[in-house]
Amino acid sequence: MMEYGINKGIGQSVEFKGLKAQYLFIFAGGLLAVFVLFVIFYMAGVDQWVCIGFGVAAASALVWLTFRLNARYGEHGLMKLLAKRQHPHYLINRKTPRRLFPAKRKEAQA
Repeated sequence: MMEYGINKGIGQSVEFKGLKAQYLFIFAGGLLAVFVLFVIFYMAGVDQWVCIGFGVAAASALVWLTFRLNARYGEHGLMKLLAKRQHPHYLINRKTPRRLFPAKRKEAQA
């Protein structure tokens, strides 16, 4: 009789070589950007070895930074950090206390 393994990845985020969630997209987009810059430099006439050195250095820095962010902030930590930066540190209320609590108006007696 054939046995089928259970798919235990349902509901889990995408993971590749330890990179999870948005870090995978940062990694792929960064490598694409490094490749495009490499091609632009090469087509502009920059020396071949300079282009190769730039490509290797930039790709290495990208890999190191992406894995460092993944290890430091975790799967959802980077989104939480970016959301925290958009919250105000404190609220400013410039109204006088008298204007905060308006007096009750007396109804016109007829």
